[in-house]
Amino acid sequence: MEALKPFLDLFLNLDEKLHEILNVWGPWTYVLLFAIILCETGLVVTPFLPGDSLLFAAGAMAALHPDSLSIVLLLILLSIAAVLGDTINYAIGRAVGPRAFRINAWFLKHEHLVKTQEFYDRHGGKTIVLARFVPIVRTFAPFIAGVGKMNYPQFLYYNVVGGLAWVLICTLAGYFFGGLEIVKKNFELVVVGIVLVSVLPVAWELWAARRRGAE
Repeated sequence: MEALKPFLDLFLNLDEKLHEILNVWGPWTYVLLFAIILCETGLVVTPFLPGDSLLFAAGAMAALHPDSLSIVLLLILLSIAAVLGDTINYAIGRAVGPRAFRINAWFLKHEHLVKTQEFYDRHGGKTIVLARFVPIVRTFAPFIAGVGKMNYPQFLYYNVVGGLAWVLICTLAGYFFGGLEIVKKNFELVVVGIVLVSVLPVAWELWAARRRGAE
């Protein structure tokens, strides 16, 4: 539990940490945000990185410090990172192929692959869009699409639509609401709320699957 404290501190205090980074790194903050979103969406070994909450916090910082962070530049760079990340993940899945399901290691949990595959089987290509708003599934969905050799033009279409929707919705939500006094005073609760809302689709799918199994 002690090992998780630094991560939890970063996660729950993203606004403060991001403000500190902005003061120290200046324009290089764009590079850091780009890298985190790229890794969170592009590497199956980093699903634990903040996604929705980081976009929200970045949008809030852009509203509070417009001279240091441009909301337009943020939206462009983070959208590119999101689309590029899924593209890399798809390419890795395509290279690994079906043997991915025979791997069960700390960096490639078998249960995550299976759950994502089930999600994909139910929703088809739309999974690439829907998964953008679901932690863990977001990271594994493009990988599974690559493993299943999904038609690339079709994948690219869903990838661009999902990536743009995800970045625009989460970042602009932070931009327009992150500066509100009630949000600033309760940022930790807002972050937890974002996570809970994000995992609702997974909880619903698990409940529905259990109900179908009981019938």
